[in-house]
Amino acid sequence: MALPTRPASAGPASREEDVARVTAELTPGRSLVTKRAVRQLVRAAVLSVYGVSGFAGGGRVGRLLDRAGFGNPGCRISIDPALAVDLDLLVAYGLPVAEVARQVESAVRYTLRHALGQEPERVAIKIGRLRHEHGIAPQREAPSGVEPSPSDLAASGTDVA
Repeated sequence: MALPTRPASAGPASREEDVARVTAELTPGRSLVTKRAVRQLVRAAVLSVYGVSGFAGGGRVGRLLDRAGFGNPGCRISIDPALAVDLDLLVAYGLPVAEVARQVESAVRYTLRHALGQEPERVAIKIGRLRHEHGIAPQREAPSGVEPSPSDLAASGTDVA
């Protein structure tokens, strides 16, 4: 059985034909995004931040479920009444925790704003543990005779107490 072929004189479809088929008018409608899709967006954004070693929470059972693909410990998404993200993270030892948390919040907000067109109302970040990564040397202890005073913290300009 022979398949129908296009005549040689017709040539390839022109670009003008493709553009003519695409409408420029906006059509009102709705889109549906599942919690699972939002969770995957958030997880990708979080794990792209330097200093984040992974997600904490769930203990051994949670980690096993996560590896099997059934659970998502450390990443909770709520959509009703507003979009909210709760994260429980592992951060590499020796890095400024407050700066890593700021970068995570920024990455999550940026990703959701551009992917969904919606800003999350709340992004809560809890640092569950610090993990010693290979290649990052632990900081040495300060001399025992020197204790930071409350004025040192106030002079540092940070909002972490």
